[in-house]
Amino acid sequence: MIEDSHARRAVEAVWRAESARIVAALIRHTGDFAWAEDLAQDALLEAIAKWPESGIPDNPGAWLLSVAKRRAIDGWRRRERLALREPLFAVEVREAEQHDSVPDLADPDHIEDDVLRLVFIACHPVLPAQARLALTLRTVAGLTTEQIARVLLMTVPTVQQRIVRAKRTLSEAGVPFEVPDRASRPARLASVLQVIYLLFTEGYAAAVGDRPVRPDVAREAVRLARQLSALMPGEPEIDSLIALMEFQSSRFASRIDPDGLPLTLAEQDRQRWDRSSIARGREAMARADAAGRGLGYYGLQAAIAECHAVAPSFEETDWDRILSLYDALEALAPSAVVRLNRAVAVSMAEGPAAALSVVAELEPELGDFRPWHAVRAELLERLGEADAAAASFRVAAELPGNEAEAAVLLRRAAALQVDAPT
Repeated sequence: MIEDSHARRAVEAVWRAESARIVAALIRHTGDFAWAEDLAQDALLEAIAKWPESGIPDNPGAWLLSVAKRRAIDGWRRRERLALREPLFAVEVREAEQHDSVPDLADPDHIEDDVLRLVFIACHPVLPAQARLALTLRTVAGLTTEQIARVLLMTVPTVQQRIVRAKRTLSEAGVPFEVPDRASRPARLASVLQVIYLLFTEGYAAAVGDRPVRPDVAREAVRLARQLSALMPGEPEIDSLIALMEFQSSRFASRIDPDGLPLTLAEQDRQRWDRSSIARGREAMARADAAGRGLGYYGLQAAIAECHAVAPSFEETDWDRILSLYDALEALAPSAVVRLNRAVAVSMAEGPAAALSVVAELEPELGDFRPWHAVRAELLERLGEADAAAASFRVAAELPGNEAEAAVLLRRAAALQVDAPT
């Protein structure tokens, strides 16, 4: 027998690690997006009830999947539809129990991937863009509706409505659980790339919660991108996205301090950066360049990340090249967030005063956005305006976002006040 709290923590851990694969496998078998999620949730509740008595299974993911499949069979019996589906499904349940494992879906050479199917479904053209993002964050990243609302800057009821409507729309449209055929893939590519990178971003810099990074989520995003590359070889934006994620992944070992708090790029120990990941990123960039189409949205971001990856130190970074790449990115895909990131490059290439005026122009659009206040605070700090910088750090900490990041912002504000002359 184990404590209820220990069992609950185990359930939460396996759900974070396996939820996308479990739900995806259930959707493949049931053909019903909403019901698959309900089945998975029912299995979670059963685990919370039984594991304190029976102990945590050797393979908890397989246990959850088997329970969910059994509930599906019960549901089909009640619906009098079992005759069409039970034989094959029951065999799979028995095989899963015998092997005590979730089907291995992580083989990079195997493109019949349930999670990739799930991403393609979430990116179906019948869904509005924001609904695709919300549904992906819910089913693939495993975020709660409250967390999704913070990431997408929406209210919780709006997120809930969009997810419910998205599932209903997919069901009513009879969208098959499959990777679309070759002719249909290009139409969904931009959305698929967007949600994969959004998934990676949640792993690289978690928008909410008390953990600043979630490497497992980031690795899953890279794996999905490589699966996508196998499906659509020669697409430069796929290779560019892979390069971008590899360059950023190289920093994971140096992104947090011993207390689990995030470190800035300038604070990181570059000796701990993963050189093999950087090499893979450069190989992917070379493949993208070989297509001869120039740098696209992800290619420009990957080129910026490469500048950081190859720089000997923060001070020796080629800030002029980064600034020119941001100019190209802003011309290609203008947004307030791109301009904010460009302002950071301006501060390094031309000085903090020049950047501060750029940041000030963005206040109407980004005044409720934590990174805007954090960038402004850093610029004010570099200009010697300690009180104003401390105030901006405190405002940034109070806005929605990651709790570990908020702790760092408050620490920086306190340090400025301690160091201020009396």
